Amino acid sequence: MPVEITWWGHATCTVEDSGVRLLTDPLFARRLAHLRRRRGALPPPEAALADVVLVSHLHSDHLHLPSLALLAPGTRLLVPRGARRAVPGLARTAGQRDLAVTEVAPGDEFSVRAGVRVRAVSARHDGRRLPYGPQIAPALGYVVEGAARTYFAGDTGLFDTMAEEVGPVDVALLPVGGWGPYLGPGHLDAGRAARALAELAPAAAVPVHYGTYWPIGMDAVRPHEFHAPGEEFVRRARRLAPKVTVRAPAHGERVRLP
Repeated sequence: MPVEITWWGHATCTVEDSGVRLLTDPLFARRLAHLRRRRGALPPPEAALADVVLVSHLHSDHLHLPSLALLAPGTRLLVPRGARRAVPGLARTAGQRDLAVTEVAPGDEFSVRAGVRVRAVSARHDGRRLPYGPQIAPALGYVVEGAARTYFAGDTGLFDTMAEEVGPVDVALLPVGGWGPYLGPGHLDAGRAARALAELAPAAAVPVHYGTYWPIGMDAVRPHEFHAPGEEFVRRARRLAPKVTVRAPAHGERVRLP
């Protein structure tokens, strides 16, 4: 059975495997602080339907409380260990929506149902709730293990033990850009993502975390940093990881991967 990936924009994807729907870092906002959604329509209501939601870290474009408030009652959230203490609004939102919150750290596993489980893995990224939050929750990636093994990297830099910690995977969802003209430490650009892809060596990959949000008033500042990362990743991956099938879906597009 193939895995199906729907990219809703930014780091938000639906992963469908063995009848289970998993949603990554839901962000369904037209605007977030100084960011505006510049490409792709807002996801439809059915995008918020999931059996499990995977939250990679506490930054507000990845743990977005108004988007979590759109989830159906009873939805399970996997969040970094320490998230409830660092983000008091998380417990309030979970209580109002009857969401089940489970905190995890690298190495922890969660069984969704028979045949599908999720394993938390390390990421190299600032895990604080910015701008003032303490460093009490790690940034994470996740590996969904069902009919396929799908790695969602969250936000991360390239690190030496990435392939070892993630293990063998069939599909990799890799961040290739960001929401501004410059990427700080703890991020992958298209080139570093292609290097990560070569080390991970999955059967297929999908670039995410680019081409969706952009700071208001910065349309003329390095616009290629907004538009180009997906295509650049495909080009670099073709050279560094030629055996990997790379699909770069449009916003809202579903792709089936073997």
